[in-house]
Amino acid sequence: MAKAGGKKKEAITPRSIENRKARFDFAIDSTYEAGVELVGSEVKSLYNGRAHLTDSFCRVLRGELWLINADVEPYEKTSVFQHERRRDRKLLMHRKEINTLERKSLEKGFALVPLKMYFNEKGRVKVLIGLGKGKAHQDKRDTIAKRDSDREVARVKAGKLEM
Repeated sequence: MAKAGGKKKEAITPRSIENRKARFDFAIDSTYEAGVELVGSEVKSLYNGRAHLTDSFCRVLRGELWLINADVEPYEKTSVFQHERRRDRKLLMHRKEINTLERKSLEKGFALVPLKMYFNEKGRVKVLIGLGKGKAHQDKRDTIAKRDSDREVARVKAGKLEM
């Protein structure tokens, strides 16, 4: 007979992969959500959070949107059919959205940057794409100074720092 107060298994949730450097290097104007065309072992690696978006970018080629240079590590339990780590992956969006992104990305200084890779509530992998303009060196210093001042204010409010 089983005990009533036994241990319950915790639900394992998929991890989201963020490109934290993108918000530092770019001033994000608007964001879009796109699906990703993946092979089987890539989905398992993403579920375990084994991917990196730091050097990746998006581009419209021949009327299709592509995620280029995203690093999805091979799934360690796969035997023979492993995927390439940095292969180009097709992003799935409506034609109108792709045309809008292509038009806006051709404007001076705008770039398509992947911000986040995550599983939606239906269990499908999605990529959050940001349309951003590159920050100048001075803007980056302003961001660092603002972050430091916010951190100081938070410490004072928490009572950890005496003035």
